[in-house]
Amino acid sequence: MNSTPQSIHDIAIDPRNASILISVNGELFPRDKAVVSVFDSGFILGDGVWEGLRLVNGGVPFLRPHIERLYEGAKAIYMDIGLSPDAVVKRLFDVIDANKMVDGVHIRLMVTRGVKATPYQDPRVTVSPATIVIIPEHKNPNPEKFQKGLSLHTVNVRRGYPDVQDQKLNSHSKLNCITACIQATNAGADEALMLDPHGFVATCNSTHFFVVRRGEVWTSTGQYCIPGITRGNMIRLCRDLGIPIFEKSFSLYDVYGADEAFVTGTFAGATPVRVIDGRPVRNPLCTDEWSGPGPITRKLSEAYKALSKAEATRSL
Repeated sequence: MNSTPQSIHDIAIDPRNASILISVNGELFPRDKAVVSVFDSGFILGDGVWEGLRLVNGGVPFLRPHIERLYEGAKAIYMDIGLSPDAVVKRLFDVIDANKMVDGVHIRLMVTRGVKATPYQDPRVTVSPATIVIIPEHKNPNPEKFQKGLSLHTVNVRRGYPDVQDQKLNSHSKLNCITACIQATNAGADEALMLDPHGFVATCNSTHFFVVRRGEVWTSTGQYCIPGITRGNMIRLCRDLGIPIFEKSFSLYDVYGADEAFVTGTFAGATPVRVIDGRPVRNPLCTDEWSGPGPITRKLSEAYKALSKAEATRSL
């Protein structure tokens, strides 16, 4: 097992990121000048929604689903973004073009409820329009991660019931994921595997989780995780490629007996999993050591890369 845990986002620091421009409410600022108020709802309360996007050949793959999810999340928390979807997309590409970026870029688009008159949770003390920040960075996944695979640790931090905090919200409030990440890191793992309130597998702390069992791909019901764009596209690709895919409840017993496992996310696409709770990921009858990603993981990863290039766009 890897004794030095690393996250999906562990990358070599790109020196170009020191001089990037960042969009704060439509104005462009150098990295060290891009700030928001200490009275901002996001800083005080984690009150907001966000999206992570990739730039591929000058466009953003799956742009419409990302923007739809952003607005759906804002509606769910009764927050007015204050711009039309087309205006948000224009602002997005304004900062990308100002940085002369074309490819190999990860973008964080964040919207909070705005500045408050006083540090208090009631939205009625908000005195400004929504705060919109867009941070594009030169950032590519580490190819060694795909060959080496990740280690996961099942944590006791659960993905909770929707009447406590709906896990489908891609909100700024991420403390349950953060505490899960800390627990996994302290256990020497790269990522946390999180269960739902019933003890079934839900998702990971920053990615979605899939297993491959006897030629079938399984993932959770989706009831206790954000509606992942990459997750949805993996399900779509399985169907297109004739790979049986099931969204279902399953337990750690099913995970430990899997032939392959992988996680998905906007940043890295599909990344294979090498070990879960100290158990190597391989067919139970197989005695071979880890030899790299399995055939279905590889097939889906390549198909996803091709789909991302095909569906990169600059408009809704």
